[in-house]
Amino acid sequence: SRSIVSEALRSARLVKQIMEEAVTRKFVHADSSHIISFCAVVEACMLHGLKRRIAGLLCSNKVAALFMKVAKTFSPAEELCRKVQELEQLIENSKQNNSSLSNDRSRMSKLPNLPPQALKHLWIRTALMEKVLDKIVLYLVESSSAFYDKGAMLMDPVDGPILASLLVGPCALEYTKVKTADHFWTDPSADELVQRHRIHSGHCRQDSPSRRPALIQKRQSSGSMDDRPLLWVREYVESLHQNSRATLLFGKNNVLVQPKDGMEAIPGYLSLHQTADLMTLKWTPNQLMNGNVGELDSEKSVYWDYAMTIRLEEIVYLHCHQQVNCGGTVVLVSQDGIQRPPLHFPKGGHLLQFLTCLETGLLPHGQLDPPLWNQRGKGKVFPKLRKRSPHSSCDSVSDKEDDEATDYVFRIIFPGNQMDFMPLEMMDQGINMWQPTPRKSSCSSCSQNGSSDGSLPNGCNHERAPIKLLCDTMKHQIISRAFYGWLAYCRHLSTVRTHLSALVNTTIVDPGEPCDSQGGLTVEVWARFLEDSSAFQEKEIHRLVYFGGVTPSLRKEVWPFLLGHYQLNTTQKCRMEIDEQMRTMYEQTMKEWQGCEVIVRQREREKHAEALARCLSGASVERGPVQRDSTISTDSSLSSSSDQQNVPSQSDSSSAQVYQETLDMYLINLHRIDKDVRRCDRTFWYFTPENLEKLRNIMCSYVWRHLDTGYVQGMCDLLAPLLVILDDEVMAFSCFSELMKRMNQNFPHGGAMDTHFANMRSLIQILDSELFELMQQNGDYTHFYFCYRWFLLDFKREMVYDDVFSVWETIWAAKHTSSEHFVLFIALALVEMYRDIILENNMDFTDIIKFFNEMAERHDVPRVLMKAQDLVHKVQTLIENK
Repeated sequence: SRSIVSEALRSARLVKQIMEEAVTRKFVHADSSHIISFCAVVEACMLHGLKRRIAGLLCSNKVAALFMKVAKTFSPAEELCRKVQELEQLIENSKQNNSSLSNDRSRMSKLPNLPPQALKHLWIRTALMEKVLDKIVLYLVESSSAFYDKGAMLMDPVDGPILASLLVGPCALEYTKVKTADHFWTDPSADELVQRHRIHSGHCRQDSPSRRPALIQKRQSSGSMDDRPLLWVREYVESLHQNSRATLLFGKNNVLVQPKDGMEAIPGYLSLHQTADLMTLKWTPNQLMNGNVGELDSEKSVYWDYAMTIRLEEIVYLHCHQQVNCGGTVVLVSQDGIQRPPLHFPKGGHLLQFLTCLETGLLPHGQLDPPLWNQRGKGKVFPKLRKRSPHSSCDSVSDKEDDEATDYVFRIIFPGNQMDFMPLEMMDQGINMWQPTPRKSSCSSCSQNGSSDGSLPNGCNHERAPIKLLCDTMKHQIISRAFYGWLAYCRHLSTVRTHLSALVNTTIVDPGEPCDSQGGLTVEVWARFLEDSSAFQEKEIHRLVYFGGVTPSLRKEVWPFLLGHYQLNTTQKCRMEIDEQMRTMYEQTMKEWQGCEVIVRQREREKHAEALARCLSGASVERGPVQRDSTISTDSSLSSSSDQQNVPSQSDSSSAQVYQETLDMYLINLHRIDKDVRRCDRTFWYFTPENLEKLRNIMCSYVWRHLDTGYVQGMCDLLAPLLVILDDEVMAFSCFSELMKRMNQNFPHGGAMDTHFANMRSLIQILDSELFELMQQNGDYTHFYFCYRWFLLDFKREMVYDDVFSVWETIWAAKHTSSEHFVLFIALALVEMYRDIILENNMDFTDIIKFFNEMAERHDVPRVLMKAQDLVHKVQTLIENK
């Protein structure tokens, strides 16, 4: 069945991962998730097709029953059963808190500390650790008739021995339970996964055969031999010949193909391969076949882009053209009407040999229509078409066969689908149109045109009328399929455009016009802009920042413009007025919250002194109604100068109540701010005690003006980089206030986070359907909660400070250049950067969180930004339909 085949393939992949882990880490942890998954897969294979009498009608553990049955005739299994039963007894006793067990230290030492998942597969896991699992499986394969029903995996003469052979490697390894530095995570680290991917990513196809094409195809680079290791080249060349995985049906060198328009046809090796359920046609340029593959240089490596691999199940028609004194040409037409480059065969009947091998390979599930004629002792030949003699009557047939070259159109059909490509009205004609003896049929074209010799207006005769009808029908079918495919695509595209149009700007900005932007916003450009703002338009400044960033020495001057503290078109005098107004407002805010803090601190000290005095006097403290910890009791005996200055008149109890609520709210936020400021980027050189005090002042001032939302953990992370660059309290306060206009909705009191997740889901689904399917299958983490910290802090904790500066200024400039939601495309770029690692390791939600946590501050940020900009451009192109 399909399920057991997938389990077998999964077992092979898990064996590969376990062996890689042994090589890269020098050990394999016994509690690794790879081991647990491996045991589950092996168990499924061993139980597939197991006879009912072996498992027993009332047995709840079929694996245990199987092992005990094998133990009767196989001594390694007998010893294993004794050990596992002893473990099971120890585990059962430990669950029941048996006092005798706790006093028996010798038995307690044998009790393993197994994770809950390992208990499900205790028998398989123990057999693996005891290095007898491969021997037991091999014994089951050799004695399969006694244990399994017909059709079981271990009954298969190929699959059974392969599974037993796969288990030899894992059974030879040493497993450990020693706690490592990261013993809470026994799986491979992110470093290790990236290292493994680099080792073998070069010779792995980026697009798996089962991957559905997305609306936007990934661009295939020409590549170099650095990206295609010699090992992969050698394996590819070897795969073109007969091997254990595929049968070589046909092979011919010097078959010409024109890879691109304007190029001369180049010779190559054409081969036809057949596996159990698939037939594949490959054409490889001779430049990749001749000489030592290790000597291929970068100039020759471009020929890898010309190589073709075609699945025959996708091909519907073969157009064969024969020329006099030439070998013939074949054009393959797929179901969507797309024609592959013509294959030009050399002289010598190789075209007919190719068709013969193809027809043989299609049997018994498919066939060529029309079939090749089988001549006894002479092999197969093309079907013979007879022409009417030009001087014969309409009913007479010339006995002379046509010796001239003839063109043929063959169709690949399968018994269940042979009606799919031929309309019903063609069936009567199509059944006999390729018979060797021509049918007598009236030709409407002849009668209508009054042709006495039966010739058609285009020069064809009655026998060729069905051929013309067939060609017209094929043309109609090809056009229809292409049209309806195009129509479905356009309808889907219309939905996509409607849904994604709000995520990007409609105008596509070119990075190279009107001047090169790779250097970003330089000192020279900025000086010219400040001197004469008309020298550069605002959009040009944003474009330079978006594609090239800001020169680090200019960030202190430029960031206030990017964040909105200044407008780009303001004069120096106007900017000075803005600064003065902001400074006055900031100082007034400082006075307000600092005065409040004096009251709060004084009341806290008095409450603390009162409680201490009660404790020292030994008096019992009478407990009144339960209040929140943050509630501050209003004591009329307080008469400090600060109280007299700030507390409203006691006669006005309703203004007094509002004031009290303000104090309560501020106290709550003050504790949160103090806690976060103390631990904000403690290791970064800038945050001395003096600068941490500045950070606290700015945050308290912002929260005082926004007590309705208050302080939320993470706000200090957003303020810290601004203070590092601007190094000025007033300017940092103003820029932080501008930044929070966008970021405030990302915090729990806002609703932007759900929108981010929904948009990420749409983008991944459209641009990378294969990765989206994996996310759905592995616990369905298409909710994208692993991106929460990315969106909350604009990737601040994912990157080092220098990279954060580059990312932030690109996000701010993107609003005016490409997308107001550029953070989505940075997040998408981060996922796409590691998509192959995610797919190779079949990551679930826990795996992907662990991976990105370990990769924090180690990303190639310039590459991430370029990929994000490219993704924006793809979506813009998709919407614009260029």
